[in-house]
Amino acid sequence: MVFIIMAATTTTRTTAFVTQQRFFLSNTSKNYKNGAIFREATCLALTLYGSQGSRSPLVNWAAYELNLDLEMGDLSQNPHPFGQIPCLVDANDVLVFESGAILQYLYNKANTKDSAQRQAAVLSWIAWANASLDPICFLEVEGKVYDTGLKKPNKRIEKLDSIFKDQEFLLDSGFSVADVAVASYLLYVVQFFPGIDLSRWPNVVRYMKACAERPAYSQAFGAGVQEYLVGALEAEPPKDKRFLGLF
Repeated sequence: MVFIIMAATTTTRTTAFVTQQRFFLSNTSKNYKNGAIFREATCLALTLYGSQGSRSPLVNWAAYELNLDLEMGDLSQNPHPFGQIPCLVDANDVLVFESGAILQYLYNKANTKDSAQRQAAVLSWIAWANASLDPICFLEVEGKVYDTGLKKPNKRIEKLDSIFKDQEFLLDSGFSVADVAVASYLLYVVQFFPGIDLSRWPNVVRYMKACAERPAYSQAFGAGVQEYLVGALEAEPPKDKRFLGLF
């Protein structure tokens, strides 16, 4: 039996995800300011079309960390050319879709005053998360996720583990939107595949927990999701537990 999990942004898969994950959801606030990465950020007329059952919350997470005001739009008015979510609208008829592109846009608009070196690193990691990490986290057949590649050893994840051996986040200068992009996918795996054993990558697990504990993560994904993930990452993984017996 194939279990449909959100790995792309179509409305169909969004509905399936919401049905399976409804118990995690909680209300979020668009006024979160404390704990943001940058204290100096311009308030923008940004509207996000999305829902909790899609990749949209990772966009909310980035906005909270960047101290950007983000309004949620009416999904019936979603201007995405294919009707998918997330989709972002800004002033002057700016339209951005695909979660990675939206993260890059928000990062550029936030006026972070980052060095050219840090900017390049952030943008590179965002692209890597979408191009390389996503296919590892979610194994698909015809758009349907049937398993995760994190159940087996993986050289790219091993490399991540070695990076986190010496530093807390992807950039040694501290948390960034790069971590929003990478940690979101890793944390989705724990949420969608309860009981998965990631103990072969202890530094990655510590990193995931540190990201999930951030106040902005709770604001974006909901306190219920945060509580579940932090608890799961702290617990000893059970042996041979399969997700709802579907795999």
